[in-house]
This record gives sequence, structure tokens and C-alpha cells, in this order.
Amino acid sequence: MVFKRLLGSLGVGGPTVDTVLDPGPALPGGTLRGQVHLKGGNADFDIEYITLELVARVEAEHEEDESEGSIAFERYTVGGGFRLAEGEERSVPFSVTLPWETPITELYGQPLGIALGVRTELSVAGAKDKGDIDPLTVGPLPVQEAVLEALGQLDFGFKSADLEYGRIGGTGQQLPFYQEIEITPSPRYAHQVNEIEVTFLANPAGLEVVLEADKRGGFLFSGHDALTRFTVGHHDSRDWNAEVDGWIRQLVEHRAPHGHESHYGHHGHDEHHHHGHRSGPGIGTAVAAGAAGLAVGVVGGMVAAEVVDEVGDFFEGEEEGEDEG
Repeated sequence: MVFKRLLGSLGVGGPTVDTVLDPGPALPGGTLRGQVHLKGGNADFDIEYITLELVARVEAEHEEDESEGSIAFERYTVGGGFRLAEGEERSVPFSVTLPWETPITELYGQPLGIALGVRTELSVAGAKDKGDIDPLTVGPLPVQEAVLEALGQLDFGFKSADLEYGRIGGTGQQLPFYQEIEITPSPRYAHQVNEIEVTFLANPAGLEVVLEADKRGGFLFSGHDALTRFTVGHHDSRDWNAEVDGWIRQLVEHRAPHGHESHYGHHGHDEHHHHGHRSGPGIGTAVAAGAAGLAVGVVGGMVAAEVVDEVGDFFEGEEEGEDEG
């Protein structure tokens, strides 16, 4: 085991820490397990507490532009209150529950380009030091997978996924951001919409599915966004292809006046997205969603590898920025 050195307020001779998550993807609302491995420094240190912090890269849209940054959306104290002797090695196991709205980072084993991680913080003798960010893999809940699988069976394709800062009005959203999974329309709807965005807001009872369509303009009207919402239970047994097809038809055939969907607007200050200001597809573009469902043609493992590299670069950049601070 290679221990990662902390070079902040604790100094070169301080304890080192390495957090190892149990293998396999976690699930939203599920249990995340692992161990924090500590190695003592060149003296005895009192470990006051060990904290795990969930961190995500989030995009924020502005009137004329958009920006990216990291946001911590959950913290857990998993240990502490002991003395770590000089050179001592100790492992602290942990088991914590993820928020229900934790974003999905992979689908059918393929990364979606979502930068999500666990950062470990030690508090020693009144000084706090944050360690490396370990990538966190989160798979879909069964009902989320069922909806996405149905979209794939209906000939929709995966385009990209990202995290947007803000809230969706009229929903039970808890986190300060939400995940958008962008899909390309099936041939049946390609003449009506440019793309459809899917957002899952999970909770203990089930799932809110928010669908937004970027509708194409025509000779007598301009393009606009339409948005609608559906609720399903975690253990619902439905003909998902028929169910989701009905959702899409209701969304696409939405005839309400422009702006009517503001009750479910994605931002408190804005009724809909400014698609013209988007920076284009994110790092998840063209990632295959797997053998079934939303596969859209990945060239070998190249795109998936690029996603992993870019997500890794993001977390490394975060750590370097903190060291400079």
C-alpha cells in the first residue's frame, strides 16, 4: 500500500492517509463502505476526527456564459479521538449512506463523464488537512436503469451528462445541483426536438423523472423548451417501453404557451435553459451507455478512457489549487 503524503498544515513529518473504497459502484441512497488507512509521522499525533466529504464538479449557467467549480454536498465524521503513534499503521473502517440524489457516474459499466469523489480530511491538534480526492463510482437504481433502458429500446441515444447548479422548481429536490442526462431523439421525434434532457430526483419513496425537450422551431414559431415531470416508485412494475413512450409523447406534444413551464423552471431566476449559451457537449459526449439501451457508437474504449483522464485531471487540479492556497 502506497500512502499519500499530506503536505499542508501538518507538515512533511505528519501522518499520511489513504482512503480505499470497497470495489464496485455504490447506489444513490445506498451504503458506501471502505477504510481510511493512516500511517503515523515522525512523532505521536492526536487524531481529533476523520471526515469524509463528497465532492462534485458542477456547471453554473449565467446570462452570457457558464462556469465550472467543485461543490461539497455531504460530510461524514467516520473516526477520531485517538492517538496515532510514531510510524503506527492503523485502518479505520467506515460505512456511510449516500444522499438519494447522488449523481450517476456510470451506466452499464461505462463512465458518463461525471466528476464525483470522496475527499478525506484529518483534524490533528487543531489543524485540518485535506487529502487526495478518491473517485466515487455510482451506478443507477433499478428504476433509473429501467427508464434509461426503455429510452434506448425506443431508439434514443446517449449524448452527454453533466451536473447543473440550481434547483428545479416544484420538485422535492434536496441537493443544490441536479444531474442532466442529455439524449438524442429517436428518428420518430427528430423533426420535433433537438435533444431531450432527463433528470432523476430520487427519494426514499421513489423517483421524480423530469424531462425537458429542446423543441425545434418552424415556419410560424420559434424553438423553445418544454418540460414535464413524472413520479414512479422504486418497486413499480410497468411496461417501461410503453410508459416512457407515453412520457415522451406528452412532452413533445406539449402545446402550452411559451413560458408556461416556469413552475418547474430549472432556475429560480430563469424559466428555461439558454441553450444557445451552452459550451457544447461535455466530456461524456458519445460515451456508449453499454451493451443494451443508450449505446451510440464508441470507438473501442477510447472515449471512455478520455473521460476517465479528464475526470482525473479535474480532481488533481482541485488538489493542486488547495495546496497553493
